[in-house]
Amino acid sequence: MPHAPAQHTSTRPPRSRVRQTPTVLLILLAALLTTACGRDREPVATEAAAESPAAAEQQTQPDAPSPTGVRADGTFRIVATTTQASDLSRILTDGVANIEITPLMGAGVDPHLYQPTESDIRAMNAADMVVYSGLHLEGQFDAVFAALREQGTLIYTLSKPVKDAGFVIGGFGADETQSGTDDPHFWFDPRNWELTVADLAQTLAELDPDNAAAYTAHADAYNAQLRTLFTWASDGMRSVPEAQRYLVTSHDAFQYFGAAFGWRMAGIQGISTEDETGVGDIQRTAQFVVEQNIPVLFVESSISPDTIEAVQAAIEAAGGSVRVGVRELYSDAMGMPGTFAGAYIGMIAENVYTILQSYRCAGAPATIPDWPDSIDISPPQELLTVDCEAEKS
Repeated sequence: MPHAPAQHTSTRPPRSRVRQTPTVLLILLAALLTTACGRDREPVATEAAAESPAAAEQQTQPDAPSPTGVRADGTFRIVATTTQASDLSRILTDGVANIEITPLMGAGVDPHLYQPTESDIRAMNAADMVVYSGLHLEGQFDAVFAALREQGTLIYTLSKPVKDAGFVIGGFGADETQSGTDDPHFWFDPRNWELTVADLAQTLAELDPDNAAAYTAHADAYNAQLRTLFTWASDGMRSVPEAQRYLVTSHDAFQYFGAAFGWRMAGIQGISTEDETGVGDIQRTAQFVVEQNIPVLFVESSISPDTIEAVQAAIEAAGGSVRVGVRELYSDAMGMPGTFAGAYIGMIAENVYTILQSYRCAGAPATIPDWPDSIDISPPQELLTVDCEAEKS
């Protein structure tokens, strides 16, 4: 069944807000723990099926605060956790007066492992709305979000409309300890992001009806560009022969990307970078790459290259050879603000360029379509050309 964005209706009746002091939230810092569950895991390549979601995390959406309460001091304060959340919040509120957006995570930051700082908690405590990705991507924030909900802050979950529409994918290669786990990287299918764009715009319009037309217009214009991006990316990614469409990365961040564009995934770690990587994972991944004749491995921008380099070394020790991608892929975090990859559209597009250029350098046929003029941003010239020999050395 093809993935088609569905109409999503959100009903959030107004309620009054009760502010608590930051002190209640600041004490939660001591309770934030980082956990890791190590295991050796068989690398599995799958044709990710977005139409067969797992139902694990029950995302609850709180009632919205009243518009008058939100703007009581004249400023609507939004805190956005991830780079994707910040980017979308800025796009939808562009040109609307008295909006203050505070981003928490920057380029190259791993949201799986990020722990909120004291300044982050103060910003969230002062916010009218916190926009976060969900599906346990920001796993260290759970206690803070629970406290914020109790005091009346609207905690908006970007993944909720995608989960409600049935397009969330279950855990990739999940063992018994991960049964029912949802893959949190839903934004890698631009059609999922369309659902999120429309729903967040609707939520903002409900909170701020005076500017509803602006939020809706921004969402409509942006979603038109997302549809163009999807067509462009699909044409390019499907130009690689189907038997060669394997994407080997540090962790399982690209299932939705693969489901959207017809590629199979093989990640060394699980869907969270909290998963540890063992020697067995490295050896089995190396064997899998050799058996499937996969020509390229890809490093992710927010993760150490150690595991990919270890797989490459294991392949070479066995007498084989494999290239590393011509540049890093963006997975859990986008690029620096103001750069092409610092925008969601640019991030997706740069990943497509990187994958297709890398496969070309490895001798695989791949066609990179011309960039659509109807998209507001354009790739920089240095992204369009690659010296394969220089990259190999």
